[in-house]
Parts: sequence; structure tokens; C-alpha cells
Amino acid sequence: MKYSILIIALIIGFMTAGSQDLAAQKPMDEFSVMVDGLGCPFCAYGLEKKFREFKGIKGIRIDMETGFVTFNFPAEKQLGLKEVIAQVEESGYTPMESKVERADGTSEFEGVPEVIIPEDVVVSDASFTVSGKCAMCRARIEKATKVLPGVFEASWDQESQKLALKYDKKQISSDEVQMAIARIGHDTELQRAPDKVYKKLHGCCKYDRVL
Repeated sequence: MKYSILIIALIIGFMTAGSQDLAAQKPMDEFSVMVDGLGCPFCAYGLEKKFREFKGIKGIRIDMETGFVTFNFPAEKQLGLKEVIAQVEESGYTPMESKVERADGTSEFEGVPEVIIPEDVVVSDASFTVSGKCAMCRARIEKATKVLPGVFEASWDQESQKLALKYDKKQISSDEVQMAIARIGHDTELQRAPDKVYKKLHGCCKYDRVL
């Protein structure tokens, strides 16, 4: 009988301790960001270091093959996707899509929307030089171009330094596209990027300027 009471007491003690541990655990939001341009472990280390500026971050994982960065963050601090995206961009990388699963069951998503070309639109082609050096440059250039109204496709080739473009001339001009690209730090055939923006590019992206 004494042993039975002792066993019951131990079980109750373990259950109580477990309940206290669960109560001490704070709800966490789960973040996932696909980052383009992570070429090496050093790049991943630099990005992880930048994310650790978020006080309270837990379980950072970086998959080099897919470019996905995942982590947990206390729900009570209400970290926003825009803050996460800004952190990636400040590191010199390009966030392609970002998602958060909130502890309350809601979710949020940000990314480059899929473009559907209307049947009545006449699609024009253009190609011009855009200076860059690496995969990070490609991701940055293409993303900045694809979000412009009237742009349907954009593909930058590192070897030729050419950006191939499909767009609607009624909505945007080739010159306007070049101005938008220059604003993010990349020189084009007609536009020179602002020096202060160029200087903020990641070290791997510092191309030789010709303009």
C-alpha cells in the first residue's frame, strides 16, 4: 500500500512538473524565408548573424540547397514579415518569398506575384546591359524588374550581362525599367546607380563600374 501511494505521488509530481514546463513555454510564430544568392557557408553564417539581431529568435536553420531559412520567434513580440525581409536585404541578399505561421493559427505570405498576360496586350521584347557579378545580383535585378507594372518576364544572364525583358509598352518603357534597376544599385546602358546605393551592395556584388 505504501509503495502504491509513493508511485501515485511520483506520477502526480511528474505531471505537475510537466504542466509547469508547458505553461512556461511561450507561443512561437514559425517563419520561413526563401533567400536567393546563398552561395557558400560564409554567406549563410553572415545571414544567420544578421537574424540573431532579433532578440528572442530560436532554432535558426538554413538549407543551402533550397535557400530556405526557417526560425521561430515569440508570438508576443509580433515580428512582421516586412522586418524580416528588410533584415535579409540589409545583409545584401534577395528574399524571394516569405511566410509566417502565427501561433494563433493565422498565416501571412509575401512574394513576387505570378503574372498573367492579358490576351489583348501586345508583348514587346527588349534587351539591355545590366552590370552585376553573381547569383545574388541576378536575384536582385530580376526581382526589382518583375514587380514593375507592365513587366511580364525578366531574365538576367551573368555571362553576357544582358537582361531580356518582355513587357507592355503602354504601361512602362525600357528607360523606366533601367531607372528602376539603377535605383537598387546596378548600372545599366543608360542609367548609373547612385553611389551610396552601390556602396551598400554585398561585397560579392561589387562589379566594375563603366559609366
